[in-house]
Amino acid sequence: MQQLSGLDATFLHLESAEMPMHVGALHVLELPPGHRGRFATQLKALMAQRLPLMPALRRRLWWMPLNLANPAWVDATPDLDHHIVEHKLPKTASDGDGMAALHEAVAELHPQLLDRSRPLWRFHVLEGLGKSAAGRKRVALYTQVHHAAVDGQAAVALANILFDLTPEPRPIELKPSTRRKVFRHDMAEMLRGALAGEALQVGQLIRELPGTVTSLAKAAGAVVSNTTLLGGKRSGKVSNLALAPRTLLNVSVGPGRAFASLSLPLTDMKALAKAHECSLNDMVLMLCASALRRYFAAHGLAIPRKPMIAAVPISLRAAGDTSSDNQASLSFISLGTHLADPLRRLAHIRASSAAMKSTMRSLKSVLPTDFPSIGVPWLMEAARSVYGRAKVAEKIPPVATMTISNVPGPQVPLFLAGARMLTNYPTSIVVHGLALNVTVQSYDQHMDFGMMADAAAMPDVSRFALAVGQAYEEMQQLPVAMATPAAPQRSRAPSRIRKAAAR
Repeated sequence: MQQLSGLDATFLHLESAEMPMHVGALHVLELPPGHRGRFATQLKALMAQRLPLMPALRRRLWWMPLNLANPAWVDATPDLDHHIVEHKLPKTASDGDGMAALHEAVAELHPQLLDRSRPLWRFHVLEGLGKSAAGRKRVALYTQVHHAAVDGQAAVALANILFDLTPEPRPIELKPSTRRKVFRHDMAEMLRGALAGEALQVGQLIRELPGTVTSLAKAAGAVVSNTTLLGGKRSGKVSNLALAPRTLLNVSVGPGRAFASLSLPLTDMKALAKAHECSLNDMVLMLCASALRRYFAAHGLAIPRKPMIAAVPISLRAAGDTSSDNQASLSFISLGTHLADPLRRLAHIRASSAAMKSTMRSLKSVLPTDFPSIGVPWLMEAARSVYGRAKVAEKIPPVATMTISNVPGPQVPLFLAGARMLTNYPTSIVVHGLALNVTVQSYDQHMDFGMMADAAAMPDVSRFALAVGQAYEEMQQLPVAMATPAAPQRSRAPSRIRKAAAR
């Protein structure tokens, strides 16, 4: 019995009408010259061929009796007429690039929960776009895959199977499977499996306890060495050990969504990061931080005196691991939004990012992705219900302002059922207390930003996307020679000087 891990099941237990827990992407596709037929029909034919290689899309949930513990996966045969559906965009979509119509379509489709009695995915083919600059027909695809089934890296692995490097789909060699398919479990089997899994989890926790204590001690030391709480303001260090200021984004979210997207050239982004001696991730954080300042100023809102904080997912996946389960955790990075000078803000982000990496280096090996689950579904679903109804997110101090994620993707053109993929805008999750999610994925020499927001908290998320573009232009105009290094540490005086001072 393949029971869901604690982390995978968490995305099920926390899901509600206000917090859909699926992820995906918005792809704009250019059809080949002389294309005929319905793209949705051709996509179904391709999926029928590739599904044997994608077990994450060929399974569904089998629930524990009385929802006592995490559910298990069982085999399923997807009905492609349900999982791949076609939508007609409004006539305005044929004007210009059609992105405004696509953003509205994603905002309308994203709140729709996936059917838990079926495999947890759905593809929406969006017809009605105008022709490309080359005069070819275009179509869009919005994908939904439940986060209980995949994380960001696992979604990239699925895309590697589904997409091709040429317009002509590659032949797929299928090896006969010797695994016996399981379409259901009886009650006794489920209970035995849950109890056995519980015993294994408890035993593993006990075995790993000494190493966990050591790692936690190292992490605590890293936190102390990278915080100003104990070192005083003169230490020159940036701390992530602080609460975020309350903003318009720290609210309980509703069922509505707003979506926007943006593409920036990857080569120029890398050049900017190199010129300012920071990582590409730091540059993404910098653009979002500057965009927050611009968005707040445009709405006449005071910029908090404390720095806003980003919740940043980090992968725990080992190199080469292509399994479809979730292997990720969450870290926090100060965005330096209280600093008006962009170079000082970037230096703050660099130092904050370095402090986070120092802490996570010690914790990464012990962060759990699985844990005992008997009784957990009851507790988590009850807590989720109370948290949402009582609007707890608006009453407790916020730990972060927004979510920012950067997932590396392929740097060559990809094709789907003969159509060339032009864009790959991620669509992700907003939750109570974090009403804005910016997820970035690199593709074919550009970085595609997908910005999902709660419709009530940030209905004009397109203005935030515009602010990210303006922040990028600002970074290009900054004098590189003035790039400020990460906050330096105070040098220690020679020992003879210290002794003389002591005397």
